[in-house]
Amino acid sequence: MSMFDTTTIPVLQQVVQFTETRHGVLAGNIANLDTPGYKIRDLSPEHFQEHLKEALSKRETERSAASRYGIPSEPSSLFNESKSMETFGNVEESFRSVLRHDSADVSIETQITEMAKNQAQHNLALSIMISQFRLLESAISEQV
Repeated sequence: MSMFDTTTIPVLQQVVQFTETRHGVLAGNIANLDTPGYKIRDLSPEHFQEHLKEALSKRETERSAASRYGIPSEPSSLFNESKSMETFGNVEESFRSVLRHDSADVSIETQITEMAKNQAQHNLALSIMISQFRLLESAISEQV
């Protein structure tokens, strides 16, 4: 079992990756807002959250089944993310589900508002992740 498996760091990593990807899509919308025939694109936060919830549920089910039957978790290195990435593989699929909207009803204000909400979510995930790393650093250095 990885030291990070008992933290929210893998979940926060997925949130950060999603918000970074969505930020690029929203920025592209703003850059092309006046382009004739351009269709506004977006990534669905609801779809991402649904996939993230499924991945968390699957991770909890696997963890509780392993502990119930006394099955030891696989040892893993701090830098080996393959198990975590395997669990959250479906979440990353939600990044690829681009919604296309009719550009007639979207304004620059709407796009900037969505970008600001996305940035707030990104900053929150990063702040929590930094806090988790500081707690781990304190525990390792025994300065709790």
